[in-house]
Amino acid sequence: MKTPALPEEDLHAYADGQLPAARASEMAAWLEQDPAHAEDLQRVRAWRAQNRALHAHYDPVLEEPLPPRLAAAVLAGASEPHRRRDEGHQAPANGPHWWRYAAMLLLTLAGAAGGWLAHDLSVGSRARSTLAAGPAVLARQAAVAHTVFSADLRRPVEVGADQEQALVTWLSRRLGVNVRAPKLAPLGYDLIGGRLLPGQSGPVAQFMYQDAAGQRLTLYVSHDQVQNHETGFRFAQEGKVNVFYWIDGQFGYALSGGVPRSELSRIASSVYEQLAPLSPAPAR
Repeated sequence: MKTPALPEEDLHAYADGQLPAARASEMAAWLEQDPAHAEDLQRVRAWRAQNRALHAHYDPVLEEPLPPRLAAAVLAGASEPHRRRDEGHQAPANGPHWWRYAAMLLLTLAGAAGGWLAHDLSVGSRARSTLAAGPAVLARQAAVAHTVFSADLRRPVEVGADQEQALVTWLSRRLGVNVRAPKLAPLGYDLIGGRLLPGQSGPVAQFMYQDAAGQRLTLYVSHDQVQNHETGFRFAQEGKVNVFYWIDGQFGYALSGGVPRSELSRIASSVYEQLAPLSPAPAR
């Protein structure tokens, strides 16, 4: 009996551990045993890997204490009304109890930051088609993907460089645009392969390169962009990962690696020169 197509929302809920036990068991059986759902299983594994990377990157922030100078300012302000009352003075009419506003602001900011972090971590890799995949988000996603897969010694890519043409054809069809793997061998980095990853509202491609010492770089190619205008090179640093990224129409590119900024900039310039505007992919 042919198993039914699995709804996108159920796949995301399964990856995030939010399905009822019975439904989760049913999904697990289909994904693990039915070859027809092999691609769905790969997507679920990629989403879970991204969730783990996000937790590793952001969980420590939730445990950070309030900076001492801010805590001291709030505590010092809290005693101000009592001192004024003891001295028989009243607070100025145009500035009542500033410390209360400061405390409320700090709590609001802390709550908002914690709420958004919790939201991102619980939602994980769920598609957010109503949000634009802006440049900063592009860089962050690329860095997370680089961290997750470049450290994998056994299977860092889905398709190896020995099948480069098949890899490029597959990624082009999935993204709906012709993609190419830049040639970085003259710069000391050979293509070792690539993979398909989930983006904000659609698939993205990742190409991975490695030098003779085992240092790895990844190129993240997204077709999610909605800005429709070009941006120059931008630099971001996510932990130990440096990222150069740019937007070209509806396409976003991000080159990530744990190499010095100057070296990464030189390689990013070569990538930029090799990637002419991409054209629509051929029909399946």
